[in-house]
Amino acid sequence: MYSWNKKNNEYLIMNFIQPKHIEFFQKILGRRCVLDKEILEKYSHDETEDLSSLPGVVLLPENTEEVSEILSFCNQEKLPVTPSGARTGLSGGAIPIEGGIAVSLERMNKIIEIDTDNFQVTVEPGVITQLLQEAVKEKGLFYPPDPASKGSCFIGGNIAENSGGPKAVKYGVTADYVLNLEMVLPTGEVIWTGANVLKNATGYNLTQLVVGSEGTLGIVTKIVLRLLPHPTLDYLMLVPFHSSVEACKAVASILKAGVIPSGLEFMERDALILAQEFTGDKSIEIKENHQAHLLIEVDGFDNEQLLSECEKIVGVLETFETDEILFADSQSQKDKLWKLRRSVGEAVKSHSIYKEEDTVVPRFYLPELLTKVKELGRSYGFTSVCYGHAGDGNLHINILKGNLSDEKWNHDLKKAIRELFTFVHELGGTISGEHGIGLVQKEFMDIVFPEVTLSLMKQIKIVFDPNNIMNPKKIFL
Repeated sequence: MYSWNKKNNEYLIMNFIQPKHIEFFQKILGRRCVLDKEILEKYSHDETEDLSSLPGVVLLPENTEEVSEILSFCNQEKLPVTPSGARTGLSGGAIPIEGGIAVSLERMNKIIEIDTDNFQVTVEPGVITQLLQEAVKEKGLFYPPDPASKGSCFIGGNIAENSGGPKAVKYGVTADYVLNLEMVLPTGEVIWTGANVLKNATGYNLTQLVVGSEGTLGIVTKIVLRLLPHPTLDYLMLVPFHSSVEACKAVASILKAGVIPSGLEFMERDALILAQEFTGDKSIEIKENHQAHLLIEVDGFDNEQLLSECEKIVGVLETFETDEILFADSQSQKDKLWKLRRSVGEAVKSHSIYKEEDTVVPRFYLPELLTKVKELGRSYGFTSVCYGHAGDGNLHINILKGNLSDEKWNHDLKKAIRELFTFVHELGGTISGEHGIGLVQKEFMDIVFPEVTLSLMKQIKIVFDPNNIMNPKKIFL
């Protein structure tokens, strides 16, 4: 509920934000205490469906000390705090569902140090992922995690969600590169969670606990990441399949042949068509019998080895019904193919109201997962567009509203999703591979965890955040 303060020309959230709170924030931040309603709208949502909730106020700290003062005060006043990054998330983690304070880390955007001796980089949370990758590449170094939104998402958000991306099949996810974190606790205390070393068996691993915690335990203000030598060579191929299920089956066969691609992405027919329409790039012919495509990349330093890996992959593909394989013969063509793949999510969103599920199973069971999705679609009357990181068994399932009634969309669809998640769990998988639980998946956590496990997680939350100010109502019911 909003109240208009005519004297100060400000919006205030009833029951939470009071004039004394605004006065304190302005004292430590100056006028970077944002109160304009149009600005509040900007911070009311991420990329999750059409969900939004206005914060009472948006704060833009520039350093750890300011974050510490903000959290210490909010903890005393019991004000809900939602950390905010680039707001590219897909599970509602950055939505300030209880109003209160949105703390945006966008001004904390410095690359502090690139340590070429130890293959490490220290950054603030507001650094855009792609800019970090480009900066370390200039030094011959490589930061592999590359979510689809890498051109806009922040490293801090990647930490919060343990982001992955296409290169995870070979190089792993964000958690595999985080060495140490500076973090402000809800009380305002500042800690480092680990050490800047590759091996650490000293006490509980707080660093890995914080990665993927979705801003519910505190606010990360500095990040130390390990780096790799940057690969000098790569080959990219696009493979059309006559059957989506067969394309999924080919994934495990490629890896069984002893090749670990640096990218192994699945796009069913409608996903690629929508991406072409969205980007305006229709240079790739999609024939009537093309039901799915695999985008396969290998990278490294030895050209002969990479050519040998390509030959092995082609040998595997010859055992499946495919059309002519397209090899990208220039960097421009590689960029176009990756742009199409990375545009699928936005393309689907622009096409229809949708819900996106982020299921992941052991990759050998990917055909069974895809088959189940289509069966549920026929049973419940929805259509779906599927794509994702096939090499990880991570399938992004976009369920389109289409002609479904509001009743079926808002109520019956939850039954279908619960049935899907139960099936995923039975296969040994889980309900989110890289998008997180956030706001929209928390009602399904009981499928993958018994009450004793959920209780342990909730107790950890209480230890860090006894007043429950940090990103409340996320992850758990």
